[in-house]
Amino acid sequence: MRSKNQVDETGGTVETVETKPYDLMDGATGRISRIARDVDAQRRIAANPEYSIEERLEAYEDIIDSEVGDTSMVRARNIEREMGLRQIYLKFEGGNPTGTQKDRIAFAQAMDAVRRRFDGITVATCGNYGVAQALAASLAGIRCIIYIPDMYRTRRIKEMESLGADIVRVPGDYEHAVVASGERAEKDELYDANPGSNNTLLQLRAYGGISDEIYDELRDGPHAVAAPVSNGTTLAGLYKGFLSLNRRGKTSRMPRMVAGSSFRKNPIVQAFLKNLPACEDLKPEKIRETPVNEPLINWHSIDGDYALDAIRQTDGWAGNASDKNMRYYSRLIREREGLDVLPASTAGLIALIEYHRKNPLPNDRYVVVLTGRKS
Repeated sequence: MRSKNQVDETGGTVETVETKPYDLMDGATGRISRIARDVDAQRRIAANPEYSIEERLEAYEDIIDSEVGDTSMVRARNIEREMGLRQIYLKFEGGNPTGTQKDRIAFAQAMDAVRRRFDGITVATCGNYGVAQALAASLAGIRCIIYIPDMYRTRRIKEMESLGADIVRVPGDYEHAVVASGERAEKDELYDANPGSNNTLLQLRAYGGISDEIYDELRDGPHAVAAPVSNGTTLAGLYKGFLSLNRRGKTSRMPRMVAGSSFRKNPIVQAFLKNLPACEDLKPEKIRETPVNEPLINWHSIDGDYALDAIRQTDGWAGNASDKNMRYYSRLIREREGLDVLPASTAGLIALIEYHRKNPLPNDRYVVVLTGRKS
């Protein structure tokens, strides 16, 4: 391990810690090959610039309607018995095309890019998001340029390349990759699919679709919704979705928003626990990344203030999760409920359970959002 200086987004230099490459546990798997066959007729229209924009958008919307979202939600009765808390529902995002909730925003952004006549899209990623955006772009017939921190090694790069994406390796961490991707978007007039871009509202609305699906199953808002947080976009989108449902009189209450992330390595959780008015950047050199926690940690949570506000507005809470606990709960869910989930995605469940142990929650309905290895 050694230190080196890098240029930050303000033009100054920061000292970061260069480590050995990380083989990330981001191995979500979906149904990419099957989907490519099933939607071939729509893809031929959506990806063909000879058709009108209206025809392409209609075909692409058909792809989204048939393949993205409407993921399963099952009651985890065995987990309930283990934890002494009734009515825990697992919202399993592994049913999306590439195995994670990232498909929801990737496809929404690719459709928006077509509508706005962009011929390319760019995003920074450490794995799963890149595959989602590469698939969405390939079905829309637009270029996809993916920026990846050079210290990360993910087997999903082969999937991105097989879908026609161009891979750009950049020095530094994820946050530096976001800056590089955003600069490329501005320079080459590409669609910026990064968190914190001008398309944030679209991303939040796309994740709000998870809230709609939870409502469809329960016919009301649950007592709490728990999710893992990194940049905070997913949790903020869940909040926005339930806020819309509540304002329209669909639900009788707002669920409490619960965030979980890697132990002392996420600004959202730390801001909540320290009762800070807003998220504060952590010191990059003090964050130790592992193959388990990497999907969660950020020294700068781009949509962190949105997520922090969602927690506080709903009287929710946030909590830390160790690598050991995330591995344990991932194994427990597999053994007790038959779902193969990524360890990092259990951080929200851990925050829910740890709170219940200290402050017993009422018998009600609780929803936990999970990312899957397998659909």
